Amino acid sequence: MICNLCPKKCGAVRDEVRGEGACGLTALPRLARVAPHMWEEPCISGEKGSGAVFFSGCTMRCVFCQNYEISAENLGRTVSVEQLAEEFRRLEDMGVHNINLVSPTPYVPAIIRAFALYRPRVPVVYNCSGYERVETLRALKGIVDVWLPDFKYSDNTLGERYSGVKNYKETALNAITEMVRQSGKPVFDDDGMIQSGVIVRHLVLPNHTRNSLGAIDLLNAFSEDILISLMGQYIPMGVASRYPELNRKTTAREYEKVKNHLFSLDLDGFVQELSSADKKYVPKWEY
Repeated sequence: MICNLCPKKCGAVRDEVRGEGACGLTALPRLARVAPHMWEEPCISGEKGSGAVFFSGCTMRCVFCQNYEISAENLGRTVSVEQLAEEFRRLEDMGVHNINLVSPTPYVPAIIRAFALYRPRVPVVYNCSGYERVETLRALKGIVDVWLPDFKYSDNTLGERYSGVKNYKETALNAITEMVRQSGKPVFDDDGMIQSGVIVRHLVLPNHTRNSLGAIDLLNAFSEDILISLMGQYIPMGVASRYPELNRKTTAREYEKVKNHLFSLDLDGFVQELSSADKKYVPKWEY
C-alpha cells in the first residue's frame, strides 16, 4: 500500500516485507506484548485486566516514551492477520474486560481485516497518541468502542521538539472531536466498566506545567462528552537524558498545580498517584 494513515502522510510504500517512510514498518502487524494488563484506568483494567495488544511502532517518536524500545526502535515480532485475530480470541478466553489496541495506527488496514475474521464480544479500546488522521479514524467506525487518546501538548513547539511532529494541538483536537462524534458520551455497565466513549489522557512533564494547564483548558471544551485522565507516571526514559529539562521526575508541587486546576474546572475523570512513576510498571516486551 501507499501509506497515508497518520498525519505525516509520507506516502511510503509498505507491504508484507517492506516498510519505508516515517515509521519504517511493514504492513503486517508487529507485536511486542499480548497479555492482560492491570495498570490502566480502573474502568478499563477492572479486576480481570485489559486485554492489551502492544503494537511496535508509533505515529510519534516521543523522546521520553516509556515504551521507547517498541515505539521508536520497533522491537517485536511480525504476525499475520490471522494470528492477530487469534490473539484477540485468546485474550477474550482469558476473561479480560476489553481488547486494548496500544499504538495501533500504523496497522489499521490489517486490524480491520483481523476483526472481520473474529469480532470479540467485549469492547475494543483504541489506545493512541492523539496524533491521528480523521480519515483513518473514520475507517474504524463500528469497530472501536472506547477511544483512549493522549493529548500531550497545548504548545506545538513542544510537539516538534520532543515528538518530531508539527501542529500536534490542532491535529489531536480534530481527532478527539471525531472520536466523540463516533462514540458519544461515556457509557458504563453495571460493574462500572466502560463500554463506549472517550477518555483523554494527559501526562504532566517536568518543567512544563504551563503546557499542562493549557491542555486542560483546551479539553474543557469537551467537558460534557469525555473523561480526562491526568497522569503522573513520568520517568525520564527513552532518550530523555539528552534534554536536561526532562531528565527528572515530575515534582509533587508541579503535579499539585495541574491537579488543582483540573479540580477547579470540575472536570470528570481520573487522577493518577505520583507513586506510579516507577519503572516496575513498564511491561516486559516478550512476545
